[in-house]
Amino acid sequence: MVTSLRHDLVGAFGDPIDENPTGVMMEPAFAAAGLNWRYQLLHVGAADLPAAVAGARALGFRGFNLTIPHKVAVLEHLDAVAPDAALMGAVNTVRREGDRLIGENTDGKGFLRSIREDAGVDPGGKFVVFLGAGGAARAMTVELALAGVEHITIVNRSLGRGTELVKLLNEKTPARAQFVPWIDTYRVPQGTNILVNATSIGLYPNTSDIPAVDMTSIAPDTLVCDVIPNPPNTGFLAAAQARGARTLNGLGMLVHQGAVAFKLWTGIDADEQVMRDALERFFRN
Repeated sequence: MVTSLRHDLVGAFGDPIDENPTGVMMEPAFAAAGLNWRYQLLHVGAADLPAAVAGARALGFRGFNLTIPHKVAVLEHLDAVAPDAALMGAVNTVRREGDRLIGENTDGKGFLRSIREDAGVDPGGKFVVFLGAGGAARAMTVELALAGVEHITIVNRSLGRGTELVKLLNEKTPARAQFVPWIDTYRVPQGTNILVNATSIGLYPNTSDIPAVDMTSIAPDTLVCDVIPNPPNTGFLAAAQARGARTLNGLGMLVHQGAVAFKLWTGIDADEQVMRDALERFFRN
């Protein structure tokens, strides 16, 4: 006999949000764990973030994810922030602890696991280039730096955001970092081991968009990564594959970081195979 018809709620706040596939994997994982939970995509503009956080408190949300453009802005609306997320200066996951909302960051952890487990690459000693300096880039670069990456180049249009991230990496992590202004078409320097698109360029429905990178400068032994999960095989990755480079799409990162969030919210381990299978079925259709 069903004891409660009420669902426990989690979800994602973002703008844009309609193309976010997180719920596709989360709801099957909840069902597999026997949890009466629902994951909702919620369109929240920048000006509405304070009201959205207050609404999540009032409605009893068990937690929520943050995506563009809220990962940094949400910090001032939380009761506490985990030490690693505070170091990164970005939150992508909020968990509820009683009446308190606690900020966490699973982006970097998910990306690091994907690099190691899906691509089979040890980041120790590597030279890495990041396109973008937003909340996802902050989390990912800090995790890679703490995992032993030797050098990180941040390529970004905004001088302020790019130099701020480089300052953080140089002062708070063992890695060496430098900022390169993204002017016109960027040429990937020789010796780059890992190239990461941490921007939203190429995100559905703008699937024909490709970051302004000179693809002829990408060496075949470079691992080219894209954090965008929808579509999994972005135009950027397709162009890199045409150059003979190895590629890593955003699905592995999405699954791994989602599993960490699942555990933070529910206290139990997610079935990652259920999550991955659900995503693969969705993108085959």
